[in-house]
Amino acid sequence: MSEEKDFTIENYLQYLREKKFMGSKCKDCGEIYVPVRKICTKCNSVNMEWVTMSGKGKLAAFTSITVGTPFFVAKGYDRNNPYCFSVIHLDEGPMVSAQLVGVEESKPEQIEIGTPLEVTFLETEIKGDTRVDLGFKPA
Repeated sequence: MSEEKDFTIENYLQYLREKKFMGSKCKDCGEIYVPVRKICTKCNSVNMEWVTMSGKGKLAAFTSITVGTPFFVAKGYDRNNPYCFSVIHLDEGPMVSAQLVGVEESKPEQIEIGTPLEVTFLETEIKGDTRVDLGFKPA
């Protein structure tokens, strides 16, 4: 899927708001980046294109967080209701960080590295504004 949009974080976030999980791919060497990059760090090419990511991968790492940022506190997370932040090794190759949902956040010992995951788009409304963030859940 080729788009005319610049390869900026703002455009990447705009796709997320549209519930599209996009990356950039080097047309010269095939390297894929999520979030997007304007320049391929593998071959230094600027010959990039937008690609739709499959949204599938495996859990590479995670942490259970009990003292969060003001945003996560506003979402209702605290010492009694932790959230998980994770690193996902995508099927296409790159790794991406995102919130992990659909697991027992308060029982991190039950969460297994290597668990197959799929993308989900997390909508949060705070003070009348809706925000869409990248998340992953067990497949």
